[in-house]
Amino acid sequence: MARGDRSEFAEFVHARAGALHRAAYLMVGDPQLAQDLVQEALAKTYVAWPRLRDPRNAEAYCRKAITTTAISWFRRKSWHNERPTEHLPDESRAAGPEASVTERDAVWRALQQLPPRQRAALVLRFYEDLTEAQTAEAMGCAVGTVKSQVSAALAKLRTQLGGDVELLSTKEWADARTEEGTVTR
Repeated sequence: MARGDRSEFAEFVHARAGALHRAAYLMVGDPQLAQDLVQEALAKTYVAWPRLRDPRNAEAYCRKAITTTAISWFRRKSWHNERPTEHLPDESRAAGPEASVTERDAVWRALQQLPPRQRAALVLRFYEDLTEAQTAEAMGCAVGTVKSQVSAALAKLRTQLGGDVELLSTKEWADARTEEGTVTR
């Protein structure tokens, strides 16, 4: 890789690493795993950098690497999506300002229970705010598959959470998770 290519790649990483990490975190649900996922995707992007016709496509390439790598991790038999916790969460509905935090946490737990492709479809469509075509490209599937994955994921979330819960409010929901200190970067 030429010196100019290395500096362009370094600029890309510096500019987009935070956003890539947040998307990876939403897909895997763990900050350290998200960091590993981003590092692996950036390594793949670095290798492909000379072949990218336009460096502006690097983010789409990297996002696709994150998505496909996350899905392949979930397919491994050794993958365990359970995490130990000291305290069991309180499932009661809180009144007042705590209600939105409780609701957001319930949505977060339900999102983590979705199959990897459905979770990836929701993250790409609603958090990354990609079109159906862009999501399909990132996932390596047809637009119809994206539509069916999103539809199935939303139906599962509604079943788990009930119809009165606001499911996804795009970046506001994810930004609130970041502000709580859940995502670091």
